[in-house]
Amino acid sequence: MLTFPNAKINLGLNIIEKRPDGYHNIETVFYPIGLSDVLEVELSETCTDYSFSSSGISIDGDPEVNLIVKAYRLLRSQYQFPAIDITLVKQIPFGAGLGGGSSDAAFMLKTMNQLFELKISPKKLEKLASKLGADCPVFIRNKPVFAVGIGNVFTPIDLSLKGYFLLLVKPDIHVSTPEAYSLVVPEKTKTSLSELIKQPITEWKNTIKNDFEKSVFNRYPAIEKIKNDLYEMGAIYASMSGSGSSVYGIFETQPEQNELFEGYFVAGGFLE
Repeated sequence: MLTFPNAKINLGLNIIEKRPDGYHNIETVFYPIGLSDVLEVELSETCTDYSFSSSGISIDGDPEVNLIVKAYRLLRSQYQFPAIDITLVKQIPFGAGLGGGSSDAAFMLKTMNQLFELKISPKKLEKLASKLGADCPVFIRNKPVFAVGIGNVFTPIDLSLKGYFLLLVKPDIHVSTPEAYSLVVPEKTKTSLSELIKQPITEWKNTIKNDFEKSVFNRYPAIEKIKNDLYEMGAIYASMSGSGSSVYGIFETQPEQNELFEGYFVAGGFLE
């Protein structure tokens, strides 16, 4: 069975307060985009447990620490099914704020559920996904949501960016999420992002922000330059996604190709 785990972007990201458990309460909007990995799961004829192979962007380390395998292990602890072969073509870059690993895990749960007719409800799949990561559950239903808590409490929103062109740029810079959080001073917002997102997209530039940008841009000016360049190219809204390092611009029409981002990971397409 072949599936295509897709990335997401954050439309706004407000860090509200630090929690007693050391995490932070946030509010953000997760919006699915077309950039995707390729995940294939088949019945195995050669192993008794699972096999895992990957291509595309290199994946280092023991497969047991991969979220796809963790998703497999989680289901295997509760359900019985035959051995499988897992193949991944990795196309969503790591450390980009795009949720690629979380999406892979969520799609693995959905794929196994469908392949073996486990009849797990979407609500239960979301609960299982939450054991793998805070934003994993958003990829179960895979629709735009307003998220609060640590990014794990979702409310569906009526938002469509269909027809706009998204240009995504990721420099060869790794931003540590714990480091990014450590540099931010939490602050409660006067107006909830859930209200601001209802404004016309032409207003977002002045009202919707990502709280990580200030400290990340101070440390990595090259990331700030990407955002400025996207606006210079005509983006009606541009922002860093998550804690970075990817930056996206939303355009009314497809921008002309140029050499501004040569050497960076660049992906683009019309939003659905």
